[in-house]
Amino acid sequence: MKHPATEARRSGQSPPVVPHVDVTLTVNGTAHALRVDARVTLLDALRDHLGLTGAKKGCDQGACGACTVMVDGKRVVACLVLAAQCEGREVTTVEGLSPDGGPHPVQAAFARHDAFQCGYCTPGQIMSAVCLLAEGRAGTDEDIREFMSGNLCRCGAYPNIRAAIRDVTGER
Repeated sequence: MKHPATEARRSGQSPPVVPHVDVTLTVNGTAHALRVDARVTLLDALRDHLGLTGAKKGCDQGACGACTVMVDGKRVVACLVLAAQCEGREVTTVEGLSPDGGPHPVQAAFARHDAFQCGYCTPGQIMSAVCLLAEGRAGTDEDIREFMSGNLCRCGAYPNIRAAIRDVTGER
């Protein structure tokens, strides 16, 4: 397959211009003015432009949940959202869950129940769990399993993750 920029150079034409956009992202309560390629995802803006590396790049296709963050209180996979789409919206990452510096109750429960394993998926799992609890969808283990199904764990820590979520609800 021929790359358009390479073909343009060979033919003496200028390569296509990539548009940039100015965007102000409010992340964890702080506004950040950025100039980014219009195609930059929220995940890449968080990691590469703001240094917030909690959200992980897993599949880059929205299937694994490693990049889960909250936008206006709802969970999203940040690899499928453009940074420019988040102008005027509140983005919360795992780094911003607990503004007082201590662990969020879900983070503490993950530690108590050894729900970390390798830790790669943990930030996305935690963000999904926080939203699941806020949505009131942690009624049964089956509910938890269903509403956490978008977050994959290669280590198989699912029973411990469910136990951590049940712990936060007060049911063990």
